[in-house]
Amino acid sequence: MLNPLKEVQARSGDLMQFFLTDPQGWQKSVPVREDAATLRDCGIGIYIHAPYTINVATLNNRIRIPSRQMLDQQASAAAALGARGLVVHGGHLGKGDDPEKGFDNWRKTFERADFPLPILIENTAGGDNAMGRRLDRLARLWDVIGRYDPGFCLDTCHFHAGGEDLTGIVDRVKAITGRVDLVHANDSRDAFGSGADRHANIGAGQIEPEAIVAIVAAAGADVIVETPGDVDGQSADIAYLRSHLPA
Repeated sequence: MLNPLKEVQARSGDLMQFFLTDPQGWQKSVPVREDAATLRDCGIGIYIHAPYTINVATLNNRIRIPSRQMLDQQASAAAALGARGLVVHGGHLGKGDDPEKGFDNWRKTFERADFPLPILIENTAGGDNAMGRRLDRLARLWDVIGRYDPGFCLDTCHFHAGGEDLTGIVDRVKAITGRVDLVHANDSRDAFGSGADRHANIGAGQIEPEAIVAIVAAAGADVIVETPGDVDGQSADIAYLRSHLPA
């Protein structure tokens, strides 16, 4: 099992984000971590990322119902570790499906659950019928679920690849959600509007490094890098952000 504390220390980080189960799987039960007490008491902020398979927006009952169940279990397990939030992708519908039904499925998710920590909906890079790729969809989603006070995770790569201009993106997001709880500060391997969710190290991709720094500064939120290169690559990205942000 991954040792998140060891990993964050190797990168000289002061926040950690990790998965509790296989990110590509459907494991609804979350195993108890032997290091749970150590993680809770380590003094380093924790975020948990929900599996990518979760899609509570879909009209497919065979996916939506287990997605809700998995989200509930992930939230409970994340709260037990003292996590600051649970990050989950906005999800998507099939081609031709009515997006209003997807928004309503998100409403039902919040209506039927009593989450013990903030659920941070993350914008996504691809999908023509995605709930959280473009700002117009996010605005409609928040019209429906805003009363439940969801949080938001802003991914720089995803907005770039999704076709949203990064200039002033924090202000435009906050005008919709009222908040940015977490920034995933990632460069993008692929071009603007490509729809490709492929991260790159800061300065090695298609986004100007200054744009990523500006977003982090404007958000005033916790920041995680999800970039390649393991310890060396991520340590360099963390060091870059620290050296280019106000103390």
